Amino acid sequence: MKKFINYSLISTVLILLMACQSTSSLINYQTEEAGMSLFLDNKFKGHQDIVVETEAEIFALSEDMQQMVKSISSERDTRKKTNKLLRTFFSPDKINLAYQSGANVIAAQAFKDKTANCLSLTIMAYAIAKAAKLDVAFQRVDIPEYWVRNGNVNMLTGHINLTVFEGPLPQKLVFWERSEIEIDFDPFVLKKSFPKHRINKNTVLAMFYNNKGANAMINGNYLSAYAYFKAAIDTDSLFSPAWGNLGILYRFKGFQQPAINTYRYAIKLNRDNLTAMSNLSLLLHINGKYDEAKQLDSQIMRKRANNPYYYALLGDERLHQGNYSEAINHYKKAIKLDDNIHEFYFGLAKTYFMLDEITKAESYIKKAMRHNRISQLDKQYLVKLNLLKQLD
Repeated sequence: MKKFINYSLISTVLILLMACQSTSSLINYQTEEAGMSLFLDNKFKGHQDIVVETEAEIFALSEDMQQMVKSISSERDTRKKTNKLLRTFFSPDKINLAYQSGANVIAAQAFKDKTANCLSLTIMAYAIAKAAKLDVAFQRVDIPEYWVRNGNVNMLTGHINLTVFEGPLPQKLVFWERSEIEIDFDPFVLKKSFPKHRINKNTVLAMFYNNKGANAMINGNYLSAYAYFKAAIDTDSLFSPAWGNLGILYRFKGFQQPAINTYRYAIKLNRDNLTAMSNLSLLLHINGKYDEAKQLDSQIMRKRANNPYYYALLGDERLHQGNYSEAINHYKKAIKLDDNIHEFYFGLAKTYFMLDEITKAESYIKKAMRHNRISQLDKQYLVKLNLLKQLD
């Protein structure tokens, strides 16, 4: 087995996605080391001209959403209101909302399109539920670190949902034979018992701006990215992921020391921000600060050792680099830790395809389909399987 320092080092940047304005600042944005602001407004001239959605725009109800509110409000009982809300969201003969990872849009757009990411769908559900006089709150769900590759970056996705309270005590309703009710647009998360923590509206807004900034950064629109990351931090100054992503933006622009300072600040706010730690380690390695980088790598590896998604990330890395034998080893390690995740099998299918081992690629596509719970992905897998059969 290789030493952890080589085993855990990731060569590409990790970006964190999660999925109102603050009148007071809890943080003065100063680095203890440099004694200067972590913001680089002079390097991003014109960012103030970028139009950033306001809280009112993000949570606004369209006319169709208002009609839904009226329908739900016709029920007096909280339980009946919530059940009607859920039926409208999830029934095939109603609006039948669907999850789409890349769609980070305002509530009205999510309702119109019927698809969005979990953050936008949850914001939409919150806006409707609040207007219908339901007692709802946002929750952050502590799912394992999970990455999606996008070009030369790996995007770490978080998850939030809603909880509905009945009466003065937080007694949750029953849905899908659960003792608790959550309005969640990812059925896989609903079936798992992940820790959850209530978060406020400002944090959710910061998540929205952070997502917009990350997408802008990936598309090379660095001015917009800076404007959105600043909006996220102005909304919730303690939101560590936005600081970490701001550090990535600085690195992309070649501002290495500001990037290092910003990564460190993100970690200071949240010692469990492994994404910022990984990016800081990468930059320290590049700058020859190996001792500090090795200490970070050791901490990261200890915390990720039992996370199957981490090994899948390493598999994705090695696949991207053309190191197929190591990619296979990492994907198989991920499957050993959790054999119910379709992406791990798909990773093996892609790797064996690159090795021109079509029969094995077919086999793992079939396994991915057996473990997949999303009908849209099933169709995509079927197309890939049919193409493989033509090559076999």
